[in-house]
Amino acid sequence: MRNNSLIALAFLVLVVIPGATSPARAQEQRAPYSAIAPLGQYLMPDEKSEIALARSAAPASVSDGAEVMVLGRTGYRTAVKGGNGFLCIVERSWGATTDHPEFWNPKIRGAICFNPPSARSFVPIYLMKTKLVLAGKSKTEIVQATTLALDKKELPVLEPGAMCYMMSKQQYLSDQGMNWHPHLMFFIPGDAAKGWGANLPGSPVLATDDPEERVTILMVPVGTWSDGTLAPSMAH
Repeated sequence: MRNNSLIALAFLVLVVIPGATSPARAQEQRAPYSAIAPLGQYLMPDEKSEIALARSAAPASVSDGAEVMVLGRTGYRTAVKGGNGFLCIVERSWGATTDHPEFWNPKIRGAICFNPPSARSFVPIYLMKTKLVLAGKSKTEIVQATTLALDKKELPVLEPGAMCYMMSKQQYLSDQGMNWHPHLMFFIPGDAAKGWGANLPGSPVLATDDPEERVTILMVPVGTWSDGTLAPSMAH
């Protein structure tokens, strides 16, 4: 699969193929996830399983020393304290932009391990969205609240060097992309795709703009999963 045939949408890198979705098909895709599911469907069966999945986002040399947060009925809480500044969590579907057809997909499990700059300055946006979701807010209300918080600088300014690992073999990013490919993501304010040579023929860098969170998300697929086993080639 060539780079220019992929658009990675928002925080979860929910992969779709341009040109493969007609308006009718798009409507069909939206239908199953037109509204939030019962909260229990977004929760994992036990804390131990969620911790393990979160840690699988990065090699053990990184994730073993990371803080781990897990989702409960009242939001995320710290389940394991870390010592290296990294933060591992399992994101749910609302990590995507609100216009994504799988925004309410309860099957999404995006294992991510954030480095210290992104843990401090990018994760707060997702944690805020989570609180809004659990409070029963609509997509429109979520966008409005996030926009206002960014405008009023109630959310941190994105720090230089913000990135994360998404290398879990067990991740579930979308119904179409499933676990897709192991990759690294870099968060850059503004429109940064051109400066990184992203989305060009032969370039290993993929990029998408996330206007709701005011960031360019750059993705670099890697050749192995976090456990060191080989991943499928991007060429297939």
